[in-house]
Amino acid sequence: MPILSALTDARLSPAVTTGWPEAADAVARLMPSAVIAANGPDTSLNALARQVAAIQPYVPLIALNPRGVLPENVIGFEGDDLARLTARLRTALRVRSLHATTLRRLIDDGASGAPEIDPIQDAIVLLIGRGAAYPALSVALGERVGVVGALSIEAAAKHLNLRDLDGIILAEGFSSRVVDAFLTVLSEDARFRNLPVVVTVPPPEHRFDLPNLDFAQGDPARIVADALPLIRQHAFEARLGRTLRSLDAGGLIDPRSGLLTPTAFERDFAAAVYHAQTRGDGLSVAKFTLNRADQRVLFDTARIVSRLMRKMDFGTLQADGSILVVFAETDLRGAQGIARRLTAIMKQTLHSGRREARIDPDVQLATLIPGDSARAILARLTKLDTRRAAS
Repeated sequence: MPILSALTDARLSPAVTTGWPEAADAVARLMPSAVIAANGPDTSLNALARQVAAIQPYVPLIALNPRGVLPENVIGFEGDDLARLTARLRTALRVRSLHATTLRRLIDDGASGAPEIDPIQDAIVLLIGRGAAYPALSVALGERVGVVGALSIEAAAKHLNLRDLDGIILAEGFSSRVVDAFLTVLSEDARFRNLPVVVTVPPPEHRFDLPNLDFAQGDPARIVADALPLIRQHAFEARLGRTLRSLDAGGLIDPRSGLLTPTAFERDFAAAVYHAQTRGDGLSVAKFTLNRADQRVLFDTARIVSRLMRKMDFGTLQADGSILVVFAETDLRGAQGIARRLTAIMKQTLHSGRREARIDPDVQLATLIPGDSARAILARLTKLDTRRAAS
């Protein structure tokens, strides 16, 4: 059987084959690391998907040449390129290994797990294009995930370097040479090699080292539906990575935001104020408020801030949706410059789930003065925020 030979050649065996009538029993008995499904009826595939979804750690389920819309946890694979299939499977198995490591660490550390929410709720997808299909793709994507739009490859490159993305959809509007160059850059950068990438123009003749690259044309809603399982898998992988970083930090980092938990922030802020007062150092605090932002945008913004902060700075996402960032050893003038840069990046990269709503961050600044306490600085920020809202 060609698939078995390909798995053996890729050192992904031993593999066991079974028919659809025995599939459920085989999964329960063997507890496989992955499942590849071929030529099955939709009802059987749906039942298998539910069974596999309940297994921990994560078990990837790949359906070969699917005919209909796939269940949420089933990754589709079109074509007969078995080398590409094994590459996609190997990438999925790395997510399984990461999940197993995370579960083990959570047990060993006695920590609570990541929030039990669908990873798709945190997913951010970059949509690149300027053709007639762009609006329809934007609407179809926006109904399920966060969307970042780019009308040029140059704008797309900025987003790739500024934020964590869970997928890319490259729509029409670019020459084959530009598409080829863009995919080549993605394949040569380890940061992007495993990203789900969907290209809606005809494929070139040569291959790219991108295991989760698909070419799809036709109905935008179907293109998005087929891409969602891979996007969900990547968002799940990103969440696992943040959870491990949180464990490495003793649980002081929130896995969804990438910033300190509110409790850890209060403790570190009080210590920072004390040391700054003792040494005569500067210290400033910025409060970023995102108007009309939903939960996905808030967490996405927090993760952007966590990437852009200096190593000496720290911050938290508050319950009211505002983001506090402490600038260590920084006076008010320096804090104003840093805050302006952060605000400019937020304006360029944040998009509301409602197409008509613009997200324009407000920022308030307070700086340490002699005799200040952490509570006094935060109180000044609150007064500044209240005055701005009333004006």
